[in-house]
Amino acid sequence: MDAISSIDALSSALPTSLTSAPTRSTGDASFATSITGAIDELRGLQSQSDALKVAAVTGDLDDIHAAMIASTRAAVTLELVAAVRNKGVDAFNEIMRMQA
Repeated sequence: MDAISSIDALSSALPTSLTSAPTRSTGDASFATSITGAIDELRGLQSQSDALKVAAVTGDLDDIHAAMIASTRAAVTLELVAAVRNKGVDAFNEIMRMQA
């Protein structure tokens, strides 16, 4: 469950200026809004997965496939969000290494 707590820490560490970033004039969502939405979706998928895991342990789950699919969706989404975060950090570091 370390991955879940790290995502919670990541989303709570986002500055409010990122979540209130203006959108472009074409109506497209900004990058920060997209990342925040992805983290919120990830949190929802993890909650659903956790609920199905509890139902499986208590014997209230009728379809084990639903629990496995929810767990896999949460894991894949976590990997995607982590990869996007890593690429963003790499891009920032590359920009910081540029000479003026």
